[in-house]
Amino acid sequence: MVKHQPLQVYEKQVFVSFVTGIYGCRWKRYQRSQDDSSRWECTWFIILCTSFLLLLFWAYFWLVAKNDFNDFNWLVYNRTGEWRDETIPILASTIVGFTYITFLMILAFFHVSLGQQLNLYWVHKIGVLATLLTTISGVVSVDDIWGDEWAILLVSLQSTAPFLHIGALITVTGISWLVAGYVVRKDRSNIQMLVLLVYILILLALYLAPLTFNCPCIMDRHSLKPRPNIIGRRGAPMLAPENTIVSFNRALQHGASCLEADVSVSVDGVPFLMRDHNLRRTTDVGKVFPSRQYEDASFFNWTEIRSLNAGQWFLQSDPYWTVETLTAKDRSRIGNQTVCSLFDMLRLAVRANSSALLNVRRPPPEHPRYRSWFMDTLWAVQKAGISQKRVTWTPDTDRGRVRGLQQSVNEKLSVKEIRQRGITSLTLHYSKTSLKDIQEYQANNVSVSVYPVNEPWLYSTLWCSGVPFVSSDAPQVLRRVPYPIWLMSHSAYNFIWISSDLVSLAIIIGIFSLQKWRMTGIQNYNPEQIMLSAVTRQSNRDVNIMKEKLIFSEINNGLSSTEELSLYPENGYARYSPGGLSR
Repeated sequence: MVKHQPLQVYEKQVFVSFVTGIYGCRWKRYQRSQDDSSRWECTWFIILCTSFLLLLFWAYFWLVAKNDFNDFNWLVYNRTGEWRDETIPILASTIVGFTYITFLMILAFFHVSLGQQLNLYWVHKIGVLATLLTTISGVVSVDDIWGDEWAILLVSLQSTAPFLHIGALITVTGISWLVAGYVVRKDRSNIQMLVLLVYILILLALYLAPLTFNCPCIMDRHSLKPRPNIIGRRGAPMLAPENTIVSFNRALQHGASCLEADVSVSVDGVPFLMRDHNLRRTTDVGKVFPSRQYEDASFFNWTEIRSLNAGQWFLQSDPYWTVETLTAKDRSRIGNQTVCSLFDMLRLAVRANSSALLNVRRPPPEHPRYRSWFMDTLWAVQKAGISQKRVTWTPDTDRGRVRGLQQSVNEKLSVKEIRQRGITSLTLHYSKTSLKDIQEYQANNVSVSVYPVNEPWLYSTLWCSGVPFVSSDAPQVLRRVPYPIWLMSHSAYNFIWISSDLVSLAIIIGIFSLQKWRMTGIQNYNPEQIMLSAVTRQSNRDVNIMKEKLIFSEINNGLSSTEELSLYPENGYARYSPGGLSR
């Protein structure tokens, strides 16, 4: 007979030890606590959630901005003067940071679900803060260098919004377990009501979000326009050096119906193809003319330009990570490329029966051909023998001297302005187009070409929008898109949307009801029953348990000092009887 000696059993909790150990470096049982987290630790949890959401936004931005990676590197080159692939360190740091923060977020939610305190280890606090500050600095830097690129987020939502909506719906539905466990507690507070209200508002906004979607690919299949024609933007620069003959050949081989090139005029009046203002990036001018490498490319004569190598830079810098896919024969041919003239490119277009889109750069005022650049370009077009109806160029100037040539405008204009200026073609950045604008232009017989389009998702979105032409650095990629990535009728999407909302609502109601039932059962449970049920009724050698004896001198629940707890080891449990606990 032992007086008041109930047994309390502790089982090893490997999962809890792992979670609290990794998150807060609390590996021992006595280091853990199920008390409410302090305000300081709740603040760090908010910082962790903020870092996760910001990194999620940052990662999504770079995922869709892959369409414009080369343009980003080109902008950085214009600022620094050195060509490097700046996307590699950004992507690497983003992947590492996002993986780290996501892992901590998962551990934090496990803490909440297990009722453990959110005591974040100080090493993780430094890591979270460093990741947050790094991401913020990255956002500020991109806004400074590449501020116009934020527009791709809105464009991408035209393709990804239905799928992001389903993902967000699943996430918010899953979080309802934690929210329900917090708000159904017996001790109600204003914070609990605030959390519940915010959750309901988020849920309501998410349920109604599809009303704001403007997805061109949610349409009837019979309304789909013909496949957009692909314009080889500077040829196929992912497979060969831009603005070279081999690059234009590759574009034609991969289905491009039109060739786009950047045209400059040399001091002796020869139009040649060059995107940059100088020759440093795409030629070996630093070796051949080291004192003139920063000089404007148009101040070289054609003989000097023709003597430069325009292919080795591609093999050395590998701007699109594609050099390894080339054969030895291709590399040898690329390594011997020279700067291409406009005449050579147009002759190739004539042989392939394709069209040409020319972006002509007017020389500086001090250039010898400043007043005759237009006629120099026009003469090259006529000499090449290409039909003038197949040639479109920008800028839209000297319209009175152009007879038969198509001229395009690089700015978004109203239909009224288009009619006043007699424009029949627009060349617009994808961020400046919308489904409504495209439909309006087409209704007024205005052709629209959109640039740059390198990713299948963007090509599919523009296809559904009815764009007739897209200018691409990757015709070999778009060639493998015979049909929009996804296409769905309005009725089918409405069914999926409403069904998802109803299923989510049913699950959330069920979770709140279950949590309420569990909490009510715990609150109504007799503490003496909880203590006695913790005693193992049968010995189990396969389970590693530890028993501690808690000695009570008095029990302030109405029991007298003479009341006793009888323990029978041979049976493994105890029971209460008048005057004591018996078997």
